[in-house]
Amino acid sequence: MMHNEFFPPHEGVSLKELAAFLGAELDNPEHGELRVRTVSPVARAKQGEICYILARRHKADFVTCNATAVLCTKALRPLVPDHIPVLISNHPHTDFARTGALLHPDAMRPERIAPIEDRVSRQAAVDPSAQLEGDVEVEPFAVIGAGAVIGTGTRIGAGVVIGPNVKIGRNCTIAAGASVLCSLIGDNVIIHNGARIGQDGFGYAPGPRGLLKIVQIGRVIIQDNVEIGANTTIDRGTMDDTVIGEGTKIDNQVQIAHNVRIGRHCGIASQVGIAGSTTIGNGVQIGGQSGFNGHIVVGDGVQIAGASAVAADIPAGQVYGGFPARPIRDFLKESAEIMARSINRQRAQEGKEE
Repeated sequence: MMHNEFFPPHEGVSLKELAAFLGAELDNPEHGELRVRTVSPVARAKQGEICYILARRHKADFVTCNATAVLCTKALRPLVPDHIPVLISNHPHTDFARTGALLHPDAMRPERIAPIEDRVSRQAAVDPSAQLEGDVEVEPFAVIGAGAVIGTGTRIGAGVVIGPNVKIGRNCTIAAGASVLCSLIGDNVIIHNGARIGQDGFGYAPGPRGLLKIVQIGRVIIQDNVEIGANTTIDRGTMDDTVIGEGTKIDNQVQIAHNVRIGRHCGIASQVGIAGSTTIGNGVQIGGQSGFNGHIVVGDGVQIAGASAVAADIPAGQVYGGFPARPIRDFLKESAEIMARSINRQRAQEGKEE
């Protein structure tokens, strides 16, 4: 990839400095003054770039690799050609993420769309009763409602709508075009472009003339260090709260319905849909395009394969997949049997045609 004006390379960090920052071991101290400026995949890494490997399957990528450094474990060190410097790490994936953040800090949060003067744009509409702590930035065409409170260091992007009485913590980034209503937001939260937080949930009761809307008077509570992807929607509770636990990361285009409670440090991939009043435990990992029935409980540490349909409770620590979701071994076994039967039928048909 050619680097352009969006994310230009860093001025450079020496391998000696990087090793100290990561707590990694520089395999050859003579390489300590070499400098890295950006990150790259192994196969196309060039001078000034750093990459990482996690498995032996990456060995072939070194044929075209000319990186300034590679992060890997001690066990994988023999795979790296002698001409490429190595940083030995017990956790190369984590350390590569930390390296990327060090070299490209501006890429870690949605960027500013427009320059502003005096922190609050003259083209923004901020209600006089709203409370903005020091160093809050408000970009053009943002609207901040009555009684809203926004903590120091938070940036409100262009065209963002912050509803009345919303509370947003410190060092948050609310990116362009997002809306936050009826919500309490913790510290260091990132909400990406176009996300919709706190609109009313989907609740109706049958009546003699059709569906009657059920009032939605709950809130959304988003705890510290949560990241919410672009165009994701999180509905407020009906009478209870919708809660997103500390450290959870939610991808783009996810739908989280009213009264859902998601635990701490979960990972939810794109196009997941979670129906109302479902409870997700701590540390749950959910693959893309999975759907969840309402009023079920998913235990701590559960892993859900992509495109699964979760219709019932799942005990803690389980790995599930399929439609409907079931223990992954059962799902894979059944899939293999179906594939084998299909192949046998095809062969039998070919035999008849001959």
